[in-house]
Amino acid sequence: MRKIDLLRHAVERLSLAGIEDASSEARLLLCWACECTPLELMHLTEIEAAPVDRFSTALERRCAREPMAFITGEQGFWTLDVSVSPETLIPRGDSESLIEALLAHKPERESVRSILDIGTGTGCLLLAALSEYPQAWGLGVDIAPQAAQLAQHNARRNHLAERAAFIAGCWAEAVKGPFDVVLSNPPYIEHEAMAQLMPEVRQYEPHRALDGGDDGLIAYRALCKSLPHLLAEDGCAILELGIGQAEAVTLLAEAEGLKRVACRKDLGGIERALVLTFS
Repeated sequence: MRKIDLLRHAVERLSLAGIEDASSEARLLLCWACECTPLELMHLTEIEAAPVDRFSTALERRCAREPMAFITGEQGFWTLDVSVSPETLIPRGDSESLIEALLAHKPERESVRSILDIGTGTGCLLLAALSEYPQAWGLGVDIAPQAAQLAQHNARRNHLAERAAFIAGCWAEAVKGPFDVVLSNPPYIEHEAMAQLMPEVRQYEPHRALDGGDDGLIAYRALCKSLPHLLAEDGCAILELGIGQAEAVTLLAEAEGLKRVACRKDLGGIERALVLTFS
């Protein structure tokens, strides 16, 4: 089938489904179906039957607003490629601000030897941190066993399995410190706001990793109580924040004897990565 006809049809379908950048997404889906790069796709005029079938199936899923990452099965994060599944949140560029904040706070790459990631999901935060601190080992914890298994797979995929372990558990209950670094991207969306999320998020990503309770702060209360028992004396915790949550989470941390030393903004200018240490 002619590539131009496939793409024209796909753009029409995606646009009707409410996909904003329909042209770009159509090309990404076709590259995935053909197992080729965008440059290679440019030189194709005819698409064989098997990739056409694969593309058509993927197009139906995307028109139903299933996230692109769940269709392709992977997502880029930092310098890594990680596998994803509906058991985990899809890694987002906003979360990379936690790694930027960590590098700014601990620029000496030999200074970090142990890292804990609470609510690890795909393992993207822990694995990105380990890729930057070659002497460190890391532990990721997630309440969902399937997420911990996926994170371990991602450690193997990115050649970090010898320095990373993942367990299923409820927050930090099964973990003892001290750790040089604690990372977490907890659920922080207010419960009433869940209904207003994009269909890709609301319908397909796990609500347990999104819903932060009535005020969005349930997970932060538990985290802040745990951090004094988890951090090394000169350690730091870096927590991802939702919009407008910096002050409230800072107060929760200060009540547990922690000190805010930085809050890094993401590319959209939102305070996203709260850096905490002991007072």
